[in-house]
Amino acid sequence: MVKHLRVDREEKYEIVEEWFLKDLEMIDGKEADTDNPYFDMHFHKVYNLEAYSCASKYTFARTLNKLNEMYLKKDLKIVNFDDTYLNDDSIWSSNNRDCLVLMRICFYASNLLCLSLCPLS
Repeated sequence: MVKHLRVDREEKYEIVEEWFLKDLEMIDGKEADTDNPYFDMHFHKVYNLEAYSCASKYTFARTLNKLNEMYLKKDLKIVNFDDTYLNDDSIWSSNNRDCLVLMRICFYASNLLCLSLCPLS
């Protein structure tokens, strides 16, 4: 974990804590249905973390999952994440995931708007 410091006009990064991927037991996204940047990483101790955004939380989880598949091939539990955005084989997968997530949200919002404008009989 890195701490970001800004001293005058300089930006500095300080390593606060280090973990090994082999010790990671589970990543808990807390709430798959809401847009929140909070998640837990379970090692011998549970660490409560906050990502910069929900998209960066998913990117971080995908990266850890890929590193695990490449090097360790162990059973890494990733819970409370939407599988649609977590897996690379989904229709929403690309190098530009943030834009696709935004498109999907807009699609659902437009559907809700259309439904709310329909007269009830």
